[in-house]
Amino acid sequence: MATDREIAGNHHKNIEKANQQKNPFTSIAEEYGKYERDDLKIDVFYKSSKEMSKDLQKWCFKLAEKNVGPYYKACSLGWQPKVKQNDMTKSWAKFLIAKHGKENAGYVMFRFDMDYGRSVVYCYELQIEQNYQNKGIGEHLMKCLEKMAKIYQLERVVLTVLCNNDGALRFYKRLEYSIDETNPSDEPSYAIYSKEI
Repeated sequence: MATDREIAGNHHKNIEKANQQKNPFTSIAEEYGKYERDDLKIDVFYKSSKEMSKDLQKWCFKLAEKNVGPYYKACSLGWQPKVKQNDMTKSWAKFLIAKHGKENAGYVMFRFDMDYGRSVVYCYELQIEQNYQNKGIGEHLMKCLEKMAKIYQLERVVLTVLCNNDGALRFYKRLEYSIDETNPSDEPSYAIYSKEI
């Protein structure tokens, strides 16, 4: 039977392996690179932060500002545009971009990381353009993260959600995400949710 140290070592190795992939989405692109629903045809592409054009970075930031900025402003955290922009250009930031033809429909920003001794896919942003919401695109992008977690033998998908964002809370609960053991009990503004893989 493996010792705690051996298990921890394996978790680190799995994270390293995932992070060494030039394109971690390649392993699941055949199955998850396209999403179709009724007349909607979506293509999903991977981009590292280094591969993101300035226009694409700007769109990602503006979409987050439009979708969740008001929720941040309405709670104690406040909207911090410089912090958000800075995160999006960090070397660890990875993106799956959903496109409808030439139009950007949404994206998920994530990283592979150790979180309280656990190997995880950490979802930083899931943002969908308003006219593409409620069409299953967000769910598809989350399934992409879950599948990558499975492929690279990571333990769970973790995310932070604002407690005043009822739509997001309903969405993640419907996808079987629940309050994570690391959730701070004294923080009313946000909650940490996760799903074991």
